[in-house]
Amino acid sequence: MDQLAHRRATLPEHAALHELEKTLTELADQLVAAETEQSDVSRELSKAEGDVEQVRSRAVRDQQRLDAGQVSSPKELEGLQHEIATLGRRQSDLEDVVLEIMERLEAVQTRLSELTTQRDEARAETVELTARRDATTGEIDAEVGGLRAQRETQAAQLDLELTALYEKIRAQQAGIGAAELRQRRCTGCRLELNNVEIGRLRSAEEDEVLRCEECRRILVRTPESGL
Repeated sequence: MDQLAHRRATLPEHAALHELEKTLTELADQLVAAETEQSDVSRELSKAEGDVEQVRSRAVRDQQRLDAGQVSSPKELEGLQHEIATLGRRQSDLEDVVLEIMERLEAVQTRLSELTTQRDEARAETVELTARRDATTGEIDAEVGGLRAQRETQAAQLDLELTALYEKIRAQQAGIGAAELRQRRCTGCRLELNNVEIGRLRSAEEDEVLRCEECRRILVRTPESGL
C-alpha cells in the first residue's frame, strides 16, 4: 500500500500538470503585457490619426480659400501657398508615423493571438491530464482499498503480539516492518548477513520470529533465502 501511495504521488500526470501550471502562469503574465501594449499602441494610433486629420482639414480649408480667390494680396497669397506646401509635407510625415504605428499594432495583435492560442491549448491539455490523473488515482485508491481489506482479513488471523511488533517496526522503518531474506541478504536494509547469523537463522524453528540484526525488521524466510 505504501508503494501504491508513492505511485499515486509520482504519477507522470502530476509532473506534467505542475509544468502546465507554470506555463499558464507565464502565459497569463505575457498576455497582460501584450494587452497593455495593444491598448497603449491603439491610443497612440488614434492620436496620430487625429493629428493627420487635423493637418488634412487645415490644408483643405487653405486650398478652398485659394481656389475661391479669397486671397488678393500677393504676400498673403505667397504665404498661403507656402503653408499648403508645408501642411502637405507635414501630412506625409504624419501618415508615415501612422503606418509605423499600425505595423506595431499588427505585430502586437499577432503576438496576442498566438499567446491566446497557447493559453487555450494549455488549458485544454490541463483538463485532459487532470481527467487522466483522477482516473488513475481512482484506480489506485480502489486497489489500495482492496489491499487494505485483504490485509485486515489476514492480520486478524495472526498472533496479536506479532501484529503489534510488526506495526511498531513499520512505524520506525519508513512503513516497512518485514523484509524478505533473499540470497542471504535482508531486502529491507540491503545488507548481507554474516555466516554466524545465517547459521542462527538456519537452526531456528519454522515458526520462530526472526529479525535482522542490522535494521531489526522481521525477516521472512522463503526458498530463495539461501539458508
